[in-house]
Amino acid sequence: MTEIAPGIYSLGHGRGGHAHAFLIDHGGELSLVDTLFETDGRLLFEAIRKLGKRPEDLKRIAITHGHRSHLGGMAALVQASGARLFGHEWEADIICGDRRAQAVSIWPRQSPRLIPFQLGLWLGRPKHVPCPVDELLEDGDAFGPLEVLYAPGHSPGHLAFWWPERRFLIAGDGVATWPELCPGWHSFNLNRPQHHATLQRLAALDAAIVGVGHGDPITEGAQDKVHELASHPVP
Repeated sequence: MTEIAPGIYSLGHGRGGHAHAFLIDHGGELSLVDTLFETDGRLLFEAIRKLGKRPEDLKRIAITHGHRSHLGGMAALVQASGARLFGHEWEADIICGDRRAQAVSIWPRQSPRLIPFQLGLWLGRPKHVPCPVDELLEDGDAFGPLEVLYAPGHSPGHLAFWWPERRFLIAGDGVATWPELCPGWHSFNLNRPQHHATLQRLAALDAAIVGVGHGDPITEGAQDKVHELASHPVP
């Protein structure tokens, strides 16, 4: 767990394609965006304990989109904490297990290290433990101290989150820094024109810190790096 700004914690390691989640400590309550790959949620429970908090202090969990790398600890965390689960209407039936996420090509379009993840999504394996969504999020909604941004393209109901006072952006899989800085994993972006428009919107925020779904957060030169990504068509 790394504190990347006051009250903002980045959590992740190698599994799930260096998947990351973001824990927000604000006003005595915890909010979480994404839940990493591990089904038991152990890294997230450990982070909550390190903050001197209990699972019951986690009040809300948001899912950026319904890909397995971000859904792993969801059910365990909800059961232990009683937190309410949030997602977009286009992803909710994936999150609750009624529908598989849309398959992607298994053709290697980027790094060979991404092929296992392409194959996993194509096969629908491994499955996550499903959990019903309590509330749907739309563009402009509030999620704790964060503003919800509808950010489609990577998937139809992809969400991003923005904290204007901290200039902190959670871009989800709109941006990745593993295995390289890129506008999301190329084979996984289902609608490239939509994704390019999303990148331009995210770039216009001029964020100082950008949390991403795969790889370490961008804490230096974030504004310029996201503008550079948005200046080119999505591969």
